[in-house]
Formats: sequence, C-alpha cells, structure tokens
Amino acid sequence: MVFGDSLAAGYGLLPAEGFTAQLQNWAEAELETPVAIENAGVSGDTTAGGLARLSWTLGDYPPDAVIVELGGNDALRGINPAETKSNLAKILAKLTAADIHVLLAGMLAPRNMGADYAAEFEAIYPALAEDYDVVYLPFFLEGVAGERDLNQADGIHPNAEGVEKIVAHIAPQMRDLISRAAQ
Repeated sequence: MVFGDSLAAGYGLLPAEGFTAQLQNWAEAELETPVAIENAGVSGDTTAGGLARLSWTLGDYPPDAVIVELGGNDALRGINPAETKSNLAKILAKLTAADIHVLLAGMLAPRNMGADYAAEFEAIYPALAEDYDVVYLPFFLEGVAGERDLNQADGIHPNAEGVEKIVAHIAPQMRDLISRAAQ
C-alpha cells in the first residue's frame, strides 16, 4: 500500500501515469514475487490527516507492507516539525505493532521556511527510520524536485516522466521492503 498525499495519489496525472500505477508496472517487470500495490494517497493530506485515516485505510485485511509518503504538506503549511514527527511516529508505531513492514519516504522542507525550520523538519525522517527500523528513502522527490521538465506546471507535482524517475530511484528500497515482507 502507498499511504501518502497527492504525490502518492497521482495528482494531475492519468491513473496509469501516477506513482502507484508506475510502481505496479515496475514490480511486474522487475520482481519475481507477485506484488499488488494499492493506492491510498489523498491529495492535500498532512501527517495529522494520515494518522486520522490510518485505521480505516488498513481495514480488516491490512497489507504486508506500506510505503509512508507524508509530510510534504506539513512543511508547505509551516506545521511545527515536532507535530509532524509525533504524527509520523504514531503512524509508524501502529504499522510496526501490526507487523506491517514499512518504507518511510523522506521529504525536504521548502527553503523559504528558513534554515532552522528546514533542519528540524529534515531531521525527522532519518531519526524515525532508525527508531522504528524501517526501510528508508531520504528524499522521495530526489532528482525530480525543481526540475521543470519533470514536473507539472505547478512546479510541485511530478509529471509522468518525473514519476518514472521516482520509481527508478525508489527501486532499491522497494526490493528491501519486499524482501523483509517475504520473510
């Protein structure tokens, strides 16, 4: 399951172009183990929103593994990093307590929030990845953020080519996640 915000949901893209669909295509082409990837992205979601919807999203038949891709909207809204960290910690605690394997996708803060905010925000992800012993991707938008040709007109959301680059970048962590879930 991809549990996240508009980046996970595929905002502004055709269903076949979004992150979950492209990740499913990658899995079918590259993995020996069959994997079904569910899109649980909600555009505009914050870590608080993710925490609020986690239980009902998991439902009665939770997945074996979850990619947690949240926090970007927190940073865009200037939410206190301590609150973001607390929400993400609660999400990770619930998932790991249920024996669900996790890939935590990190995010960077916009530079207009100031150096102190960025440093505090960006320290959240590696600390939580270590605390909960989850697979960690330092920056979900690596190689895509700020690249005009890889983003939609808003400059925030990746286009189909940008998503393709994200999928290629997350592939090693996906292999690790799937390996952990298969054990």
